[in-house]
Amino acid sequence: MPDRRSIVLPILTVLCLLCAGLFVAAYRSDLPLSELVRKYTNEESEFTDVEGMRVHFRDEGSGDRTLLLLHGIGASLHTWDGWVQPLENDHRILRVDLPGFGLTGPHPDGDYSIQGYVDFLDKFLDKLDIQSIDIAGNSLGGQIAWNYALTRPERVRRLVMIDAAGYPRDGDRGSGTILRLARLPLVSNLLTTLTPRSLVADSLREVYGDPARLTDDTIDRYYELARRQGNRRAFIERAMATNFDRNGDHRELKQPVLILWGAEDRWIPLEDGRAFANDIEGARLVVYPGVGHIPMEEMPGPTARAALTFLRN
Repeated sequence: MPDRRSIVLPILTVLCLLCAGLFVAAYRSDLPLSELVRKYTNEESEFTDVEGMRVHFRDEGSGDRTLLLLHGIGASLHTWDGWVQPLENDHRILRVDLPGFGLTGPHPDGDYSIQGYVDFLDKFLDKLDIQSIDIAGNSLGGQIAWNYALTRPERVRRLVMIDAAGYPRDGDRGSGTILRLARLPLVSNLLTTLTPRSLVADSLREVYGDPARLTDDTIDRYYELARRQGNRRAFIERAMATNFDRNGDHRELKQPVLILWGAEDRWIPLEDGRAFANDIEGARLVVYPGVGHIPMEEMPGPTARAALTFLRN
């Protein structure tokens, strides 16, 4: 009868080699910030220091009113590219890479709470000497936007919520696969280094209602900006942060509110959009069939026109 160790040892060796091979195949190092800046800035890009961060933003358009655009988790200011041309004659368009994402990178204190983002926006707008804004946000950016409108009502004229997070809920309705993985203790640590492009591509296909609209350039942008130093850790810390800092307070919003929602949103269900519209007095809901979690990126023309009509009113 063969010695058990003579069988087990080769099996363990093979398993270890397989694990090592998988690690090497999936390992992705951080990308140099200088390389990312060269690729993902343009003549409209600017940087300013806020809360110890070199914050990347773009200041575009020529209108009398300022429209502040806030992206969602894992995204960047580029998600609003399709809104600039339709809106730039009516508004000064200000879009920013929020702390933890894009070229701005991680917050030095690791504060990714909604209140932390609200405080950041106040300082950012003060730095630019902007006192009155319209504000639009998607997903996490939508949650930050409606919380900012509640906190600083004198500063916000109108509010556009696009598949916004933060509706009070029991349990985990919706939410993406990558977010659920980021909340698992062992897996979350692996995601700071083991992030193949295919993982990012699969996540984006999940948030698009029609994956055929997703381009290789878009996948590359999300993938490469995720590899800015500190962004992967920030993504995990934000995913694990408290989502409902002002649970139910959205009912107190007094500004005019437009709610845009993708009917095929797999991350935050349309049920939440309808609930927001029902709870906020005077709010209007527009639903886009066949569209997922980021309508302004997947269908920029119709969503920008809806926002323009609302902001002009």
